[in-house]
Amino acid sequence: MRSWARNQVDEHDTLISLGYFGSYARGDAGVGSDLDLVAIVDSSPLPFERRSLDWDLGELPVPAELLVYTRAEWDRMQNGGSRFARALGNETVWIWERR
Repeated sequence: MRSWARNQVDEHDTLISLGYFGSYARGDAGVGSDLDLVAIVDSSPLPFERRSLDWDLGELPVPAELLVYTRAEWDRMQNGGSRFARALGNETVWIWERR
């Protein structure tokens, strides 16, 4: 997965952070589990539901889903305190972060 992440860094110059969450992050993935990924980007002209279409998930060894948030969206979500936001904040394993 780190090789895939490095490729995404080269392809997406607005990338701030890339990580995974869900069953793989918790260590309880089983047969049929998909990989839940989250990316934070500086900005995007695309609506949220279309952003992940620009990312090549085919190189990954398991089925994967990707959520792509802008920095502003991520900050708003984390400050909003929803259950999903708390889960993302607590269990995401960050595999790449811009320095």
